[in-house]
Amino acid sequence: MKKIFVTGSTGFLGSSVVRLLVATGYEVHCLKRQNSNLLRLNGILDKVNLVALEGINFIDYFSEHKIDSILHCATNYGRNENKPIDTIEANLLLPLKILYAASVTNVKSFINTDTILDKRINHYSLSKKQFLSWLEAYSKNLICVNVVLEHFYGPGDDPSKFVALMIKEMLNYSDGINLTAGEQKRDFIYIDDVVNAFIVILKNISNQKNGFYEYEVGSGTSVRIKTLVELIKELSMCEVTKLNFGAIPYRENEVMVSIVNISDLLKLGWKPQYTLKTGLLKTIEFEKSLIR
Repeated sequence: MKKIFVTGSTGFLGSSVVRLLVATGYEVHCLKRQNSNLLRLNGILDKVNLVALEGINFIDYFSEHKIDSILHCATNYGRNENKPIDTIEANLLLPLKILYAASVTNVKSFINTDTILDKRINHYSLSKKQFLSWLEAYSKNLICVNVVLEHFYGPGDDPSKFVALMIKEMLNYSDGINLTAGEQKRDFIYIDDVVNAFIVILKNISNQKNGFYEYEVGSGTSVRIKTLVELIKELSMCEVTKLNFGAIPYRENEVMVSIVNISDLLKLGWKPQYTLKTGLLKTIEFEKSLIR
């Protein structure tokens, strides 16, 4: 049985990964803060090992529990006027402490979750790219895997994220939503496909030597933001909300076309199971169930 240490285990992505790890037979150690909400782990709390961030000595913990792999899902998006230092603490300093501890305790691999966003976009993307340099530097000591995520979504996601926010606005029959012109193209991928990608990567790690590896995770198809929002409106059966495309400008350094190369993941035997429409329908139905 592989022993996996997961950061961000109470978040949307982390908890989804933890659930499948448990179901697949891994021994899972979940890092959390003392005041973390454990709601997303309901039903499996007795099947995981919870450990509080406050006061943990990573070197001692990894040695004592003979951890095989680190799965770093914790992240700070820098929203709600967070101070840059808070974003840096979560996205750079914390994983660097864990990476160092892993390198001196015979942990076999460190799997990092990265973003497709350019480092110039905001503090979040900058801090993620800064850690990437450290991950590459430590790749002589252990297997370092960088998983680059496109825009993932699904039931129970953070309501401040774009897809979740659009669905919420439609289901609440908002009068109108101010948007950019929506010509930028993005790859949107359903959460179950993302989680399955992590499992496939973990299962193939034993075949790799120490070094740096990178996998991009997406559906393989980019769509316009405008097309996405219009599809959400159609699937939500919302006729009253006016979509004000062009009401707000593009952000500085906006990337207009984002293309994900999933060829390396396909070689490992992974492929997405959900289309944009089927993934959105499942998400919308879940959100509807919360307001019935």
